[in-house]
Amino acid sequence: MSGQKTVTPTAESLAASVSAAKTRGLPPVEKWNPPFCGDLDMEIKRDGTWFYQGTPIGRIGLVKLFASILIREEDDYFLVTPVEKVGIKVEDAPFVAIDFEAEGSGTDQRLTFQTNLEDIAVAGPDLPIRVERDPEDGEPAPYVRIRRNLEALIDRKSFYRLVELGVHHDGWFGVWSGGRFFAIIPSDELPD
Repeated sequence: MSGQKTVTPTAESLAASVSAAKTRGLPPVEKWNPPFCGDLDMEIKRDGTWFYQGTPIGRIGLVKLFASILIREEDDYFLVTPVEKVGIKVEDAPFVAIDFEAEGSGTDQRLTFQTNLEDIAVAGPDLPIRVERDPEDGEPAPYVRIRRNLEALIDRKSFYRLVELGVHHDGWFGVWSGGRFFAIIPSDELPD
């Protein structure tokens, strides 16, 4: 026995650990390698609402704090602090892109997305846009990477606005941002 007291992580203990380690900007989670402490009863729904023990977290500051320590490893999501790593559930993507601004045109166009948690991301080679299509009905699900390997589901109104900016390039219909073309759908699959 090491003499150390075993502690079960809670949302409160995670928030306290992050607050104690908080620096300017996002915490350096990529430098932290704490032991896995189990799963926490926390889930992010497809609409971007965070739940703890089945109840929506109503304090946006607390949600932003948790989002700042969110990491993704393959298809699993974790909250990490310097001393704890806990698994959480994410229904689709951890963020929702609720708006964007377009500057410039053609290959010089820049699309700057804002998430439900006020993250800002300029789509480009490091922060790509991708569109998954439902294999049964072809319904598109568009995403943009926000940071590290975390994505935001692009909300419907923003996706419709993206489509309005779309152009054809190399047999695909899509959008340009940050000098890169992001395909949405093959050009020959567009309705006339």
